[in-house]
Amino acid sequence: MNNYADAVKLLTSPKTFKISLGLERMKKVMELLGNPQDKLDYIHVAGTNGKGSVCAIIASILNEAGIKAGVYSSPHIFKYTERMKISTLAPKGKRELTNIPDNIFAQYVFEISELAEKNNINLTEFEILTAVMFKYFADEKAEIVVLETGLGGRFDATNIIKKNLCSVITHIDYDHTERLGNTLDKIAFEKAGIIKPNCPCIVLEGREAFYDKSMEVGAELEIINPAVSFENLALKGVYQQENLALALAVIERCFPQISQDIIERGLQNVKHPCRFEYIKEKNLIIDGAHNPNGIAGLVQSLDMYYPNTKRRFIFGCLRNKEYEKMLNILTLPSPKGRGELELYFYHFNHQNSANFEELKAVCPVQCKEFTKDKKIDFSDGYLNIICGSFYMIAELLELLKITPDNL
Repeated sequence: MNNYADAVKLLTSPKTFKISLGLERMKKVMELLGNPQDKLDYIHVAGTNGKGSVCAIIASILNEAGIKAGVYSSPHIFKYTERMKISTLAPKGKRELTNIPDNIFAQYVFEISELAEKNNINLTEFEILTAVMFKYFADEKAEIVVLETGLGGRFDATNIIKKNLCSVITHIDYDHTERLGNTLDKIAFEKAGIIKPNCPCIVLEGREAFYDKSMEVGAELEIINPAVSFENLALKGVYQQENLALALAVIERCFPQISQDIIERGLQNVKHPCRFEYIKEKNLIIDGAHNPNGIAGLVQSLDMYYPNTKRRFIFGCLRNKEYEKMLNILTLPSPKGRGELELYFYHFNHQNSANFEELKAVCPVQCKEFTKDKKIDFSDGYLNIICGSFYMIAELLELLKITPDNL
C-alpha cells in the first residue's frame, strides 16, 4: 500500500516536479473527479509577498469563530501535508487547524495521479497538490476555503474556481519575472486574473490592471488603508501590518457577524512558521524572504525590533532570483546604525541553488561559506538570521535539529 513517503517520491519525480502554467490539465482532471471545487466557497488570495500570512490570519479568525475552514498555502517547511489544513474539533472542544493526515494525503495523491495518467493528463507537482486539496476539502465539507495561489493568478492551478466570496491581492513586486513579466504592470495583470465576475476584490494598490479587470467582469474593487494596529498579532514583522489590514477587510466584508473578541483571539493564535519567527534558545530569527521586497521587509523589521545589534546572516536562494539586489539591501548601512555583520552563504540541495562563488561575486561585503559541518555559537551575542529560499530553510532547520515543535 502506498504511503506518505511514496507520495513524496511521486511528487518530486522529474516527471511532475516542474512548473507549467495553464488551466487545461486541471480542468480535465477535475472534471474526471466530478468537479469537487464547484462545491466550495472561497477567499482567493494572490500577490508577490504576504499572501500566505493573509491566508493564515483569515483562517485563524474563522477557526476561532467555529467555522469549518480549510486553508491551502505553499510552500511547506517540513512536510507537504502542511499545505492543507482544516479546522477540526480537538478532544477538549477547541477547534484547531490541523494538517491533512499522511495516509489520506497519500491516498489522494495516488488516486489523482493514476486517474490523470490513465487519461493522458500530465499533471505537475502543484497541480496534483491542488487537485488533492479540492477533493479533500470537498469530501470534508469545508464551509470556507482560504485559497492561496501558487504562482501568478491568471493561469495558476487554483484559478479553475468559477466564483469566490472575495478576491484579495497583496503587495505587487518583482518575482518570477521569467513567467509573469518584467514590469509591475505585467505582473499585476497576471495577479488580476483571480478577480471574478460580480465578486468583490480587496487590494492594497490601485493598479490599472485591477481597475480594468474589475470593470471587465463587474467586480467591486476596494482599496484599503493599511494603517491598522498590529500589536496584538502573533506574527511579527513590520510588513505584517499590510497583511493584517487586508485580512481584517475580508472579515468585515464577508463575515460581519464575527465579533471583535473572536477576531482578537484569532490574531493572538495565528501561526505561520518561518516568517520573522524568533527562537529564543538560539537567538535566531527565521524568515522566508526570497525576493528584494521580502528582504527589504526583513531588514526594516530587524531595524525596528533589534536596532544596533550584531547580526549573523545565513542566506541562500535559487539562481533565478535577483540575489544581487537582495544582498545589496541586506548589507546596506542603516541611518540609525547597525552592529557588526557576519554574512554566510549556504549552497543547499536543489538543482537551481545559487552556489557560494555566484553569490560571493556580487556581494558588496566580506562573506563566508556555510557548510554542513559549520558550528555556530548561539550564545556569542550575535542575532542569528536564516533567510532566503524555503528549500534552504527546511534543510538548515533539519541540520540545526529544529523541529515543528520548536516553531
